[in-house]
Amino acid sequence: MTDNDPSAQDRHTPESGTPEQPSPEAHTGSSEHEDTGRYQDGGQETNEFQYPPRTPVGGYGQGGYPTAAHPQPGYASYPYVPSQPSTGRRGLPGRLVAGIALLALLVGGGAGAAAGYLATDTAREPSAPNALDQPPPAKQTGSAPEGSVEAVAEKLKPSVVQLQVGGLGSSNEGSGFIISEDGYILTNNHVVEAAARGGQITVVFHNGEESSAEIVGRDPTTDIAVVRAQRVSGLTTVELGRSDDLRVGESVVAIGSPYELAGTVTAGIVSSLNRPVTAGGQGDQTTVMDAIQTDAAINPGNSGGPLANMQGQVIGINSAIYSPSQGGNVGIGFAIPIDQARRTADEIIENGHANQTYIGATVGNAPNGGAVIGDVEPGSPAEQAGLESGNVVVKMDDRRIEDANGLVAAIRTRAPGEKTTFTLADGSTVEVTLGGQPVRVN
Repeated sequence: MTDNDPSAQDRHTPESGTPEQPSPEAHTGSSEHEDTGRYQDGGQETNEFQYPPRTPVGGYGQGGYPTAAHPQPGYASYPYVPSQPSTGRRGLPGRLVAGIALLALLVGGGAGAAAGYLATDTAREPSAPNALDQPPPAKQTGSAPEGSVEAVAEKLKPSVVQLQVGGLGSSNEGSGFIISEDGYILTNNHVVEAAARGGQITVVFHNGEESSAEIVGRDPTTDIAVVRAQRVSGLTTVELGRSDDLRVGESVVAIGSPYELAGTVTAGIVSSLNRPVTAGGQGDQTTVMDAIQTDAAINPGNSGGPLANMQGQVIGINSAIYSPSQGGNVGIGFAIPIDQARRTADEIIENGHANQTYIGATVGNAPNGGAVIGDVEPGSPAEQAGLESGNVVVKMDDRRIEDANGLVAAIRTRAPGEKTTFTLADGSTVEVTLGGQPVRVN
């Protein structure tokens, strides 16, 4: 066949029906809005994630894009690259499968021709040993080895769900996990936010069955939401672990629905702890969370899914990724610690809303490191503890405070009413009883 063969040209034109290969920078969820380099929530543009400023090392370049010294996280259910409209709930995987099938056919044809040529040219002796003549080994039997990725997947997959969310002029998909037999599901606020004003949520269980769901409550400040699947019972729940004793280097497993591929399992380690990132993408301190950083592959659609230890216990909720311009996973993902998520979920189920831990003072970055206290509200926990404007906090209990976001994130890990000790730059200490107030949801 030559390039002048009209039939060959026809077979390679878009009009002939050849499946179009998806761009590696295409939006891979089913959100029907365009991503212009900023994150989208429910079809409404929000500010980019701001990574805590750490001057003078690194910095942000023109247009707010981070330099290599400052990763900038983004939602794990929203890629950071321009999107293309989806043609349906299963549209993208269909295009992926079609593209792969075409490639397999082309490679298979060429490989077959080459193999035939080689077989004719280099025929072997019939008596030569040949692996193809050996019988296949016995099928694997028995349970997965304890502590293996396989064992974690077997334990957790029945409790992980895919969430399909439709709102006003937008759609979104993410993940979640079952926390009660009668249908309570824990996920991210940004996964279900589009349905908060008259939208709808469909839960797809691991066996393919579906159910509608309603929002029980949500907390944008911690990016936590609880939904409840309707008309279900006897569901398999996860086992919750603890996140306060995690260690850097510990193995973890992530499960979710990246790019609509439900039940996807990836593995990695805990890369870092106590990493302050903004949970809601609003670029201010109202959404700062104290994240677990992991190199387990987390992609758009993993949001709300579990991050588990090797005992199959959930120790975090996958929430955000660092997504550079080329898109996709680069080994920098962030999860909400389960200790914080558990407390917030309990409050939502009990009261319909969450309480936010606070001290009642504004904070900023101190020039030489630490968090400087700004305005102090009258009657607030900060005033009652004796904190004054201009005080620089460098430690909270045994945790070093490097900047304002670090202090806010550390406070958010505690429950209202807990006592904590602030160490100031002059070496003095102040004991603060943390306050709590209901989270306002628009």
